[in-house]
Amino acid sequence: MSEVDRLLTSARTGLRRLTPQQAHAATKGGALLVDTRTAAQRARQGEVPGALVVDRTVLEWRLDPTSPHRIPEAVPGVRVIVLCRQGYSSSLAAASLRSLGVDATDVVGGVEAWIAAGLPVSQGPADVRE
Repeated sequence: MSEVDRLLTSARTGLRRLTPQQAHAATKGGALLVDTRTAAQRARQGEVPGALVVDRTVLEWRLDPTSPHRIPEAVPGVRVIVLCRQGYSSSLAAASLRSLGVDATDVVGGVEAWIAAGLPVSQGPADVRE
């Protein structure tokens, strides 16, 4: 096993990862869906309606409720569901958020599984948070 695979396995320990259908349902119940895909990936695959787009490089600052750089939706107790292209970097991101005390998880299979499940995507516009 490679070191990055070990890191991923460790990151997923304690995560209750969601299927795309579970994630979609959770957003209807108030969970915050956060898309970390690049602009190029989103242009190819489409936007996920209702998702907030947060660049991976600033994710922790935007979603930590104690950060002065947080987005307004980053309030204590909000459930955050991270979405990436295939469900790998989102696991690492969710683990990082959990280390900050955020109730975070991710989507098994990422946007590719979301699309395969027939869940909605659109051509935009995206709700990009910088």
